[in-house]
Amino acid sequence: MQSEKPTASEPFPWEIGVFDAHCHPTDTMSSIDDIKAMKAATLTVMATREQDQELVSQVALQFKGSNQSSEQDSDACNDRVIPCFGWHPWFSHQIFDDTKHDEPRDGEYLASMKIEHYKNVLAPLIDDEDLLHELPVPCSLVDLVSRTRARLQKHPYALVGEIGLDKTFRIPKAWSSAGSDGNENTASSDSSITPGTRNGRALSPYRVKMDHQRAVIKVQLRLAGELQRPVSLHSVQAHGAIIEVLQELWAGYEKKVISNRQRKRGSSVPRAHEGEDVSPTHSNEGSDSDKIETKPKPFPPRICMHSYSGPVDPLNQFFHPKVPADVYFSFSAVINFPDGANAKSSNVISALPEDRILVESDIHCAGQRMDDLLEQIVRQVCDIRGWSLERGTQILADNWKRFVFG
Repeated sequence: MQSEKPTASEPFPWEIGVFDAHCHPTDTMSSIDDIKAMKAATLTVMATREQDQELVSQVALQFKGSNQSSEQDSDACNDRVIPCFGWHPWFSHQIFDDTKHDEPRDGEYLASMKIEHYKNVLAPLIDDEDLLHELPVPCSLVDLVSRTRARLQKHPYALVGEIGLDKTFRIPKAWSSAGSDGNENTASSDSSITPGTRNGRALSPYRVKMDHQRAVIKVQLRLAGELQRPVSLHSVQAHGAIIEVLQELWAGYEKKVISNRQRKRGSSVPRAHEGEDVSPTHSNEGSDSDKIETKPKPFPPRICMHSYSGPVDPLNQFFHPKVPADVYFSFSAVINFPDGANAKSSNVISALPEDRILVESDIHCAGQRMDDLLEQIVRQVCDIRGWSLERGTQILADNWKRFVFG
């Protein structure tokens, strides 16, 4: 079959609709008004920490119903911004796990436990007094889930994200002790950036223990399951750990693989990509195996592995016939193709089912550069898959709609 690969000079079909599956424009609030002039149809905007949760909510309300630039389905949401609420693993140390207590821990208790908390969740044992002093009083995980639930209920199309696991990151040094070049007393805060980010600081030697990161992500995944919301997942050198967490949550809800003989005898539940049909192992009442389950599950219905940087091999675990959630993989120019080419990411894109691929910018400023990066990654994906720009853009748009809305 002749390849449909696009040429570099081929006009880009913005009119079809290009959807950014993962971005952070609320980190630079001065850029938010630039969304109005963007060619991208919709931005899926992530919250990551205490300082940006309400900002994401406000921006979503500001652009509610404002998407007139693409051929939207008549029954689909036409909001220009889809908000996502979650705590990124880079900020998970700021959360106190009180989920095993009878009630949320109040501010006075959390303040009294601050030093002990950070010594418990950071490794190696923290002995930097300046950093300990500067770190915020941790927040209650129970209270965080309650506030996130309220925001998700306020925004019926909102996702849970950005959440995840990260084995490599280290928390930044104190502002008072080191700047971006590691020299004493050179750090300064950029007032144009929403507070809470690293913002140029050098990194400390301290990491958040994986058992704490797991506790934080699990409660957020369960919340997504409770409200049946999709999730955007961050994973850095933690793809195995992510699979383990997901398998733990969907244990007992796995799809039952139906043999060819059984399929011939009666109807079955189709599942994409597998060549086999599957049916749920659970039903609401436990008495009718053909009944579609409506009871909330402890895991999200759809998952996006954002800017996926892993190899091809783990895809088999995400697409196993028994997996009861739909898993998508998104790609960005800044992470996956920083130098214009990346054999590992190209191999993954080639191996994926075409209806599980998404694109994203993953940058912190709305406007022309976000559009440029989206066009770049769409062209890259189309080139790898041998799609024409028109066909590929349509496939990616349909994938995003199905990921977000089901």
